[in-house]
Amino acid sequence: MRMCCLMILAGLLSAHAADRQIYFHDDFNSLDQWEPLHFPSVEAHTRYEILTDGSNKLLRAHSVASASAIVRTGPYDVYQYPRVRWRWKVDRVLEKGDATRKDADDYAIRVYVMFVYEPKRAKRSKRIKYGIAKKLLGEYPPDSTLNYFWANRPHKERILTNPYAKEARMVTLRTGSGETGQWLEESVNVIDDYREAFGTAPPTNAIIAIMSDTDNTGESATAYVDWLEVSR
Repeated sequence: MRMCCLMILAGLLSAHAADRQIYFHDDFNSLDQWEPLHFPSVEAHTRYEILTDGSNKLLRAHSVASASAIVRTGPYDVYQYPRVRWRWKVDRVLEKGDATRKDADDYAIRVYVMFVYEPKRAKRSKRIKYGIAKKLLGEYPPDSTLNYFWANRPHKERILTNPYAKEARMVTLRTGSGETGQWLEESVNVIDDYREAFGTAPPTNAIIAIMSDTDNTGESATAYVDWLEVSR
């Protein structure tokens, strides 16, 4: 009996330790933990909804010459939880999309990691710039972002600077239409990618977002996310 109890206790402790390895795991049973992010210059918004696929729930993003994102509420410490994993699928890639041009800066799907601006870490010029932005927007914009995206065409480099903002780096995970219509799993380490993209350590806190946008190309795209997880 004593041995049995010890084995049960060990199992419970092991399960509890495993739970601490995960900051959150979202199966998209609802969007209660997500908020919409709209852009003042874009009138048409991407539609995000929860679909039922058999016994499974998943997120569907449908964009028609539109752009908006959903943001998961609350920042988290990337040094405690540097890994982001998810499972996604796209119906098609954008014919006119190009991550190097402003007029083609559209993506069927991307997962954002938006790093929170830290005034104490910033240089004086950046503090002035972000201070002005806060007065205009009511809050600080992200310090910097990593955008993990599905490219429609190959690029020479894995990580690109976004044509609209040097603070945003585009990290290519999938390219072309060869894998469209298939569920694919991704796993990234945001600290490693940030160092590669920016040549320095990232800010401490970050926020996760998901976006499908086709406002520049005027095309349409449908993408799905089955689950998303932030962990050690």
